[in-house]
Amino acid sequence: MMPNGEGDPPARPPRARLAGTRSPASRGELGDLLRTRRHRLTPADVGLPAGSRRRTAGLRRDEVAQLAGVSATYYTFLEQGRDVRPSRQVVAALAGALRLSSAERAHLFQLAGVTPAADDQGQAETVSSVVAAMVGRLDPFPAYLKGRRWDVLAANRAARALFADWPARAPGDRNKVWWMFTDPAARKVYVDWEQEAADMLGRFRAAAARRLDDPDFTDLIERLHQASPEVRRWWPRYDVRPVGGGTKHLHHPALGDVAFRHAVLQVADQPEQMLVYFTTAEVPESKLAALAAEVGPASMS
Repeated sequence: MMPNGEGDPPARPPRARLAGTRSPASRGELGDLLRTRRHRLTPADVGLPAGSRRRTAGLRRDEVAQLAGVSATYYTFLEQGRDVRPSRQVVAALAGALRLSSAERAHLFQLAGVTPAADDQGQAETVSSVVAAMVGRLDPFPAYLKGRRWDVLAANRAARALFADWPARAPGDRNKVWWMFTDPAARKVYVDWEQEAADMLGRFRAAAARRLDDPDFTDLIERLHQASPEVRRWWPRYDVRPVGGGTKHLHHPALGDVAFRHAVLQVADQPEQMLVYFTTAEVPESKLAALAAEVGPASMS
């Protein structure tokens, strides 16, 4: 058993940074992305004169380098996939010079092995009306949508009956990790709370490692350290867990202990949003429907 650490003083989490490593394959992908996006632009697109000696369509390497504020040689090395390590500022400048979309911009940072700056990360999350409607239609089987920081962005009635009434909570507390470690009710929902909580913290840690400079993550991690002796105890162990489906043993007063199978699905156009869906053969669907019916409709706004 893990010590509960009740006497541990509050501690600030370490601000560890990932030592990014880039494989030849990722360097090649980075070069391909830069080259293809350079070829699709014209000088007029970026406010440059066309000139009279242009052999091929698209921008020249020296033009992209000029727009990004780097040397032509340095930019050429990046396109050639050489082992150079661009800074965050250089990657951001290249993304702007090449007029990358938000998805392309995120991919460029990933291939460069660079964590985006806070202003690249802190965009407010939006939920597709189609996805929100789908979550509701999955009743009477529990389902919820979690965002990049594991905030619960949408939840159907069955999930609210089984876990927590997320819309009734303060906006800053509609977070799965915060609920798990600070709400005594979570310890009753999960039959093996300690193991489930440790696994959840390991999965959350892996997500947080992709956003080391995101103030929303930093604030949540610090709040967790202040509020939870288990987080203070387990965080320094640096355990990480993969996100995936499996079986959860959950408890509800009206159902008893139930084994739920669950799946985690990624939203294609919001890849940091995950739909978590639970099903079970141990409880009749009619009983789940009756449980869900006891929860009224609510908005997550």
